[in-house]
Amino acid sequence: MTTPADPIEIARDLLRCPSVTPAEGGALAFLEKVLTAAGFTVHRMTFHEPGAEDVENLYARIGTEGPHLMFAGHTDVVPPGDEAAWTHPPFAGAVDNGLLYGRGAVDMKGGIACAVAATLDHLAANGGKPKGSISFLITGDEESIAVNGTPKLLAWAAERGEKFDHCILGEPSNQDAMGDTIKIGRRGSLNGHLIVTGTSGHVAYPHRADNPVRGIATLIAALQSEPLDDGSDTFQPSNLEFTTIDVGNKTVNLIPSEARARFNIRFNDRHTLESLKALIEQRAAKAAGGKIRHAFKWEPSNAGVFVTKPGPFTDLVSTAVAQVTGRTPELSTTGGTSDARFITHFCPVVEFGLVGQTMHAIDERVPVADLTMLTMIYSNILDRYFA
Repeated sequence: MTTPADPIEIARDLLRCPSVTPAEGGALAFLEKVLTAAGFTVHRMTFHEPGAEDVENLYARIGTEGPHLMFAGHTDVVPPGDEAAWTHPPFAGAVDNGLLYGRGAVDMKGGIACAVAATLDHLAANGGKPKGSISFLITGDEESIAVNGTPKLLAWAAERGEKFDHCILGEPSNQDAMGDTIKIGRRGSLNGHLIVTGTSGHVAYPHRADNPVRGIATLIAALQSEPLDDGSDTFQPSNLEFTTIDVGNKTVNLIPSEARARFNIRFNDRHTLESLKALIEQRAAKAAGGKIRHAFKWEPSNAGVFVTKPGPFTDLVSTAVAQVTGRTPELSTTGGTSDARFITHFCPVVEFGLVGQTMHAIDERVPVADLTMLTMIYSNILDRYFA
């Protein structure tokens, strides 16, 4: 009888790799060794982009036929912060009182370890080959600007003729307990600057000046007075929040010449990046009435909306989660962005991983029982998918 793969040991080995973005830190080398030994064809490639740091990535596949299920994720992690504040060193992979400590334990080396362990068990139970194909798409810059990771790795795979039927992204989707949430969508994110131009002058002679503070206050009020939308079937209403207002003026009796405000919009599937920009500019122009000189500066964004409509695949994942955990998971579209926004252009994708309460925190940690449970869920999904 084959000994089951141990997700805790795999997770510990990954956590001991200091893969702070964009460093590979040995994490991809470890995965290459494990997956190659299991019969996967493994590719590692580094992508480049002017103005961005080089990032190394990994793609591995076993099988040549469909259906093709992809596990996706990232081995890069955020910096550990004050290492002296940690109960255990952030890259030691220490287990203490039933908890595995380490930077990336939750986000998301633990999830990758469970997917690898479940896949090894599935292959061992099926003669070393799936009834289709299984792949791993693992990248190294999700915690940064996500330029040289998932989007380029997906494009590379597509150029090779790789086609995916479905994907499970192992981000920490659960809110409070294993099995409570599957992410089937994420809102998009867009950053912008509102710039209002005035005419500087002495505050005692306001008729000689044009105060941009008045203008920017008017436009901010107008942009926030009316909802962007009423939500959609799967998303909450889009939301615009101003986060800074600045005139760069240190003199109390001087009317400034310019005022700037920065804002972020989290938007749903009723908008695209371009249609959203047009909507904001139209509303501002209406409020300005030709009297407030203003402009927008939009920051580059690759954070569009992703949504996977409920159907057979989400039902399969939900059933597997419920069978193992005894909970019926909520299909959620809350939270920030993830690499699913890129994967959705290639195949339906859902996010399901660990409980996200300690991700990015000092003493990031995961119960070893949750790692065992997630491995069981992934195994259940694989059995159902290739039944």
